[in-house]
Amino acid sequence: MDTVSAPAYPKLTLCIDGRFLAGDGRPEQDVTNPATGEVNGRLPHATREDLDHALAAAERAFQSWKKSSPVERSKVLRRAAELFRERAPEMARGITLDMGKPYAEAMAEVMGGAEHCEWHAEECRRIYGRVIPPRVDGVRQLVLREPIGVCAAFTPWNFPFNQAIRKVVAAIGAGCTLVLKGPEDAPSAVVILAQVFADAGLPAGCLNIVWGVPAEVSDYLIRSPIVRKISFTGSVPVGKQLAALAGSLMKRCTMELGGHSPAIVFEDADVDRAAELLANMKYRNAGQVCVSPSRMFVHEQAYDRFVETFAAVASSLKVGNGLDKDTRMGPLAHQRRLPTMESFVEDADRRGGKVLVGGSRIEGAGQFFAPTVITDVPDDSRLMTQEPFGPIAPIVRFRDFDEVVQRANSLPYGLASYAFTRSSRNATAISNAIEAGMVNINHFGIALSETPFGGVKDSGYGSEGGAETFDGYLVTKFVTQLN
Repeated sequence: MDTVSAPAYPKLTLCIDGRFLAGDGRPEQDVTNPATGEVNGRLPHATREDLDHALAAAERAFQSWKKSSPVERSKVLRRAAELFRERAPEMARGITLDMGKPYAEAMAEVMGGAEHCEWHAEECRRIYGRVIPPRVDGVRQLVLREPIGVCAAFTPWNFPFNQAIRKVVAAIGAGCTLVLKGPEDAPSAVVILAQVFADAGLPAGCLNIVWGVPAEVSDYLIRSPIVRKISFTGSVPVGKQLAALAGSLMKRCTMELGGHSPAIVFEDADVDRAAELLANMKYRNAGQVCVSPSRMFVHEQAYDRFVETFAAVASSLKVGNGLDKDTRMGPLAHQRRLPTMESFVEDADRRGGKVLVGGSRIEGAGQFFAPTVITDVPDDSRLMTQEPFGPIAPIVRFRDFDEVVQRANSLPYGLASYAFTRSSRNATAISNAIEAGMVNINHFGIALSETPFGGVKDSGYGSEGGAETFDGYLVTKFVTQLN
């Protein structure tokens, strides 16, 4: 077995006011490898006193960090990018051990995170206000953009580094400070993230990392009068609960929630290329991706060829431990997801769906489920209406443009979408008609540091990345002065 070797798994800690705190009598939980069941390490949970300390540290640090020069913030972010690249092998191996994705995907996640640091290092130097011409002589009118204050951020396990770094660099670049609760099931990259920013020169208290029971920690942080802004990436139900709580306290939110992304293949598309690209995108991270193409609508004239090619890719994927160099798809991150996948397949089978590839868990150690392709499922089946968040791909036929738009837009989700066509007319029409925050035509072109990432409808609001990235972390102040 050809495996990836790297430094030892990092020691898991809290990070509060510049200090890295181990268990020392705090509650702890095991962090396990989903490919083997082995324990990677023990993660300490923050006590109520720890949370209060983190909030107080962030509040104190904000008083000076908000006055810092954008050049200083840029320098810290740029140095962090360099350190992330240096420590990428350790971080990537930890991500794979924590949640199972292939090592190559974990490395790409770390390197992409370094890009986010560099891009925000440049963009934070361009947070501009403006001068408004006055109506009356002697009046000066200014619009200022100021950091909102202490932020609380909550990030998921499927991209444990990428989702955390997006929130950290936006807050730090804007002049805010934050308390981040990362994913307890995949914590190692976030611990290293805190170490990197400390080494990059970020003052103590600007970034604090806490762990604990998610519902308890999120409730406590959001209710704190110190916190002015909340950023959350996760499921729609949890996001709605947190947004409701924040709304009742008049606190600003950025919500990046779940999706069920339609992928539309028109009759004039390069069918083989579309099938190969969508299959590889679908099984990336074992389908545990909020922007994964998860509902394949294929024109009836292209359907048979698309299914044949897509199924061939799915059948050829090597499933195994993410540290094995030939692995193309790793395990599901949680044991509970295996019966969930089985329930999707069972429902599709009862409703007339045909399982062409996979359809069951893979026997043996680890939480592996086979790459699965199911055809002929009705639009009201679970697989077509609920986000599977796993390696199951439904493929269905459509006849015309208006029909597929209605079916694609029929769900409350609106995160990502995909379309394949050689027609510029079709491309323009579908990009206008689809209800989604992000539309990909003929390729996968989202989640870059310079482009906005976010959804509509139940998939959330606010954007991360792009010129919009700082909007959620800045307040607008208007100043009018008569000389």
